[in-house]
Amino acid sequence: MAERPHSPWRDAWRRLRKNRIAVAMGVIFLSILAFCWLGPIVAGWFGLDATTIDIALGATPPSLDHPFGTDLLGRDMLVRVMIGGRIAILVAFVATSVALVIGVTWGAIAAYAGGNVDYVMMRIVDALYGFPTVVFVIVVMSVFELRSLVALFALIGSISWLNMARQTRGQVMSLRHREFVEAARATGVAPARVLFRHIVPNAMGVIIVAATAGLPSVMLTEAFLSFLGLGVQAPLASWGTLLTEGSSQISVYSWVLIGPGVVMGLTIMALNFLGDGLRDALDPQTRKD
Repeated sequence: MAERPHSPWRDAWRRLRKNRIAVAMGVIFLSILAFCWLGPIVAGWFGLDATTIDIALGATPPSLDHPFGTDLLGRDMLVRVMIGGRIAILVAFVATSVALVIGVTWGAIAAYAGGNVDYVMMRIVDALYGFPTVVFVIVVMSVFELRSLVALFALIGSISWLNMARQTRGQVMSLRHREFVEAARATGVAPARVLFRHIVPNAMGVIIVAATAGLPSVMLTEAFLSFLGLGVQAPLASWGTLLTEGSSQISVYSWVLIGPGVVMGLTIMALNFLGDGLRDALDPQTRKD
C-alpha cells in the first residue's frame, strides 16, 4: 500500500507533537480558555458570580465556598478572575488580529514592490521602532479620553505590528522569485493576486509563529495600561485591573493579587512556550529535527 504523501502542515504537526513541553503548554492554555469561558457558567450552578456584593462578608481568604477568596466588597475572586480572563484574552486576540492585518499587508507589499518603495516603507518601520509606542498610546488615550474596548483593540494593535511586518517581509523576499510565483506572473495574474493569493499563504508558518509570540506582549501591554487606569474600565474587569486592585491590598489581603497574578502568569508562560514550539515546527530554519 502506497504511503500517503506528507504535506508541510502534516510534517509541522508531527514535529509539534514531538515537543512535549509545547504540547503540555498548549493543553494548559486550552484549559485556561475553558476555565475562563465555561467556568462562570459552572460557578453559577453553585450560586457564585462576579457582581454580587456582600459588605458583611468583606475580604475573606480562600475557602471551600470561595476557592480564590473574596475582595473588599465580598465579591467572589474566582469568578472575577474567570471573567477578567475573558476580557484579557479577547483584547489579546483582537489586538493581535489588528496587528496581523497591518503588519502582514505592510511587510508583504514592501518586499514584493522592492526598490525605493521597500526602502521607504521599512525606514518608516525602523523609525517607529525607536519611538516610545506605549507612551504614544497613553498620550492618545489621555488626550482624547478614549476608554472603550474598541479603542483599546485599535491602539494596541496599531503599535504591535512592527515585528510582524519585518518577519513577513523577510519571508516574502525569500518566496517572490520561486518557480510557482514566476509561473503565476507568466500567466498574467495581477500583482496583488500573486502576492496575496500565492505568496502570503506560503508564508503563513512564519506569520502564525509571529502572531502566537506576540500574544503575551499584547496581554502585558493591556495589563500595563489597565494598571495606569487607561485600559478596561468598570464595570468590566480584566486581569490587568484585578492586578491593579490587588497590588494596593497585597500587604493585607494577598489572595486578591495572587489569584489573577498566578493565572495570568501561567497563561503568558504557556503562550511563550507554545510559540517556541510552533517556531520549531513551522520554521524550517530553526527546527531541531
